[in-house]
Amino acid sequence: MPEERRSNPVYKTLNKPLTIMGIERTAFATALFASAGFQVLFSSFFGAIAMFAILLYFARLLTYKDPMMLLFIVQAMTGAFKSYYDPCKYRPLTIRRMRSRA
Repeated sequence: MPEERRSNPVYKTLNKPLTIMGIERTAFATALFASAGFQVLFSSFFGAIAMFAILLYFARLLTYKDPMMLLFIVQAMTGAFKSYYDPCKYRPLTIRRMRSRA
């Protein structure tokens, strides 16, 4: 008896990272708040815009191939890797039925 092949539906929104202007949203927020801090410290609006553009460019370079690359680099530097959902890895769960005492 041949083993039946298991098929799991995969939805695009589960695996799609959230991006703003083509970069991962935490990198965007970092560039935005760093340039806002630059503006507050040095009172230079055009300097803040230039700094935001430069940081946005570097963030786009980092996330061109993989939007999660910046997150992976930071996690590799800190040594705190997190597991993410991978539809190709299937590990069946064992479910036990426990009778209630009621």
